[in-house]
Amino acid sequence: MPFPTSNPSIAEALAARGYDEPTPVQAAVGASDANADLLVSAQTGSGKTVAFGLAMAATLLGETPRFEQAATPLAVIIAPTRELALQVHRELDWLYAKTGARVVSCVGGMDPRAERRELARGAHIVVGTPGRLRDHMERGALDTSALRIVVLDEADEMLDLGFREDLEFLLDAMPAERRTLLFSATIAREIASLAKRFQRDAVRIDTVGPVRSHADIAYQAVRIAPNDVEHAVVNLLRYLDFGASLVFLSTRQAVNRLHASLAERGFAAVALSGEFTQNERNHALQALRDGRAKICVATDVAARGLDLPDLGLVIHAELPRSRETLLHRSGRTGRAGRKGVCAMLVPHTKRRQAERLFQAAGIDVAWGNPPTPEQIRKQDQERLLEHPVFGEPPTEEDNALAQALIAKRRPEEIATALARLYRDQLPAPEDLFESGPVQRDEKKWTPTRDLAGEGPAPGPRREREPRTDMQWFRMNAGRHNNADPRWLIPLICRLGHITKQEIGAIRIFDKETKFEIAVHAARAFMDAVNKAEDPEVRITPAGAPADKDRPRHKGGPGGPGGFKGGYKGGPKGGPGGDKAPRPYPGKSPGGPKGKGKPGSKPG
Repeated sequence: MPFPTSNPSIAEALAARGYDEPTPVQAAVGASDANADLLVSAQTGSGKTVAFGLAMAATLLGETPRFEQAATPLAVIIAPTRELALQVHRELDWLYAKTGARVVSCVGGMDPRAERRELARGAHIVVGTPGRLRDHMERGALDTSALRIVVLDEADEMLDLGFREDLEFLLDAMPAERRTLLFSATIAREIASLAKRFQRDAVRIDTVGPVRSHADIAYQAVRIAPNDVEHAVVNLLRYLDFGASLVFLSTRQAVNRLHASLAERGFAAVALSGEFTQNERNHALQALRDGRAKICVATDVAARGLDLPDLGLVIHAELPRSRETLLHRSGRTGRAGRKGVCAMLVPHTKRRQAERLFQAAGIDVAWGNPPTPEQIRKQDQERLLEHPVFGEPPTEEDNALAQALIAKRRPEEIATALARLYRDQLPAPEDLFESGPVQRDEKKWTPTRDLAGEGPAPGPRREREPRTDMQWFRMNAGRHNNADPRWLIPLICRLGHITKQEIGAIRIFDKETKFEIAVHAARAFMDAVNKAEDPEVRITPAGAPADKDRPRHKGGPGGPGGFKGGYKGGPKGGPGGDKAPRPYPGKSPGGPKGKGKPGSKPG
């Protein structure tokens, strides 16, 4: 199917870039009426920039091959972030290169005086962010009196970022007879309201349909212990050695910490977050594009507008806050027909949250464990054996050095040295805590490069004997949460800033777990837990469970001590139902009051 454009210069530019067949959104938008407003829902990475570039050409040029001399702008594209605006600028530069178009960008973080000088020289197309465009318009530097078309790219993101007031100011100030194209991943109520106010009989184009993930992305959920995020990222990057990788975190502090850790290990990594200046962002992105860096650690500032041709892997080191964020993050890979892998690290405490995200996004995900050091070393060996250097023709200098080595060293010594040199260039893999239990309905890894086997079957659970120099604590995770000492111990250590040596016995009930902490570390442990403020995990002091007592009749929960008043016939003042190593189903703390006969005191 040919591209829907009658402009010879645009058609020539598309052919030169190897664009043979339009994407659905490009075909639909390019074939639309050159005077109609459009309300378009399309996924990120679906070719929207070329799509509205085609629509703009139909309005601004028709079949005329070149623009006249630049004066006041004829088109304005508004984008939510600097990265997206600059990416749109680059795309329009090549698409309109043969038309003589002058494209000017106006984005936050750049010198506004330089932008005003560029606008004064004249422009056919202006690309910018809402705040900066409004600033130029208020100062009289941006004249929209001759405007014929305006494009709102990623309108849903602009509203999420709080740009509604700026957008309304800009659209109100533009000529009423203009053509308005509105692009959004979803058409929520706010978007529909914006379209109703600022568009005239807009043609609705939907290329998304039901919420779904990119077909060219293999989604993988990686079970990890809560304090193993950094080590799991290291092992994934080492095992899945793609051209470029993007690691997403939620905060700037987390980005800086992980970036420093990866750089210390020898990874060629750059960081990207909202605290960076535009110049720093440009340097980071250029390092990725020219191959000086292979890994970008970023906040969600990079979830939209970041286009890296060789990006093959996206890692969600922290769970996205919403379905839209998940899809936009993941959409950085698997673009323009290329395959990609998206791996999400899922601590055991956040498994249900991850499952809800996958379900909301319509993602068919495969579950597995992170790669082990043994699997990574095996992969290293296979890569070395298939290294491209073995297929390159040797030079005279290479032959001379090879003959000198053969004359001086045995073949085994030469091969050993080569393997050592290759291995020394690679960051060492990390040892990880055992992953959590496998669910019966889990779909295993399906990509070409299988991440990790399920590992050995877990052995029988061992519980340490209680000690007298210990204090008991309670955690809001039990059998119903797949609680297991294999991940509970690392979690307790991380939150309480202690080591395994300070942890005593662990007792797992249906809806909670009790565990011992050495008395000498108990106060510092509780202080660290309170400072951690983990919303998923609550830890409080508790009374000791008594293994000798078993529930003999129905009982109900009471105060902090567990079953109110203990069991009939149990010792007075004891911990009540907490004496039972396995409370009756539905009778764990937090349920309805029990009907058992109370003892003398609650535990």
